Amino acid sequence: MTDEISRSEKLVLDMIHANPFISQEELSELMGLPLSSIANSISELVKKEYILGKAFVLNEATPIICIGGANVDRKFYAKDEITHETSNPVKSSISVGGVARNIAENLGRLGEEVILLSARGNDSDWDVIYDLSSPFMNLEHVTPFEHSSTGSYTAVLDKNGDLTVALADMDIYENITPELLMKNSPILRKAKCIVVDLNCPEATIDFLSSFTSKHHIPLVVIPVSGPKMNRLPEALNAVSWLIVNRDETETFMNMKIKDEKDWKESVEKWLELGVKNVIVTNGSKGVMVGVETGEIHHYSAIETPKVVDVTGAGDSFCSGVVYSWLQKKDLDYIIKSGLVNAHKTIMSEYTVRQELSQKQFILDMEAI
Repeated sequence: MTDEISRSEKLVLDMIHANPFISQEELSELMGLPLSSIANSISELVKKEYILGKAFVLNEATPIICIGGANVDRKFYAKDEITHETSNPVKSSISVGGVARNIAENLGRLGEEVILLSARGNDSDWDVIYDLSSPFMNLEHVTPFEHSSTGSYTAVLDKNGDLTVALADMDIYENITPELLMKNSPILRKAKCIVVDLNCPEATIDFLSSFTSKHHIPLVVIPVSGPKMNRLPEALNAVSWLIVNRDETETFMNMKIKDEKDWKESVEKWLELGVKNVIVTNGSKGVMVGVETGEIHHYSAIETPKVVDVTGAGDSFCSGVVYSWLQKKDLDYIIKSGLVNAHKTIMSEYTVRQELSQKQFILDMEAI
């Protein structure tokens, strides 16, 4: 960044510093300059590499980049016994989800600068996701695809709240290809950490493994289900953290985790595959953690007297771990961060708890 900038370019840059999500229209109004002048100033700042592209990501910015799913989640709760092949009376709810999106919102609420990189349709579902997500993350790098639907997950629950059938429309994420990521490589190179979920194709996970190794960027991989475990690359040496549950581990390792000995053995197997740090979660039994030194530790889950909704608990656990790890906290604090955030999320009706903030998180950590 050696090129000199003009006074008006400096003013624009200062305003983008203050609010990276500001629009050209807002800049025009605040500065009392025509929209064309603002557009020219931004074009020059991009050419001179003070900002990166239309998202106004400052060149010195080091965001966390979350890559993967951003869905609309619909739940239908049957009022009576479900009768097949006819209409059933239900109550319904709608919320936003997706592993990468949920983690991005958690981290955004914790005060991190976060970019979501995903794929979407041009439809009303995306409008819902945008409205509820944009206060917490930069969505400029979510690519629209014509004639495709935004990701959605629909669950039908019986009158006891148990899942009867779930319908997942996730085809859109096959568009998160290495080619799409290469178009965003100037942004990716600036990342202080990249978090990817396994909604992305296998080739994309391979690409990110090579890319992050080359540019010395920490890579966090979050599986989404047992069937998608085959998207993990054969070599896992690029992975700084793998946060995986028992079922996903059993699927990948072709083993059964029946007791603590099996659980510990599964962690050892992950470490042997080259992962630097791994967490195998096991619901109410807590988590088993393996680190680079080969040490393995068990941490008990925090007792939750009132479970409201477990949706999003895994994503909030991952977010707490990533957040404290990037702050260079010690291992006990890092794992406790995940457990506390998951514990608080389970007691909330929301997938991402609404009261979460940097200040609230500190208070939560001190209280437990």
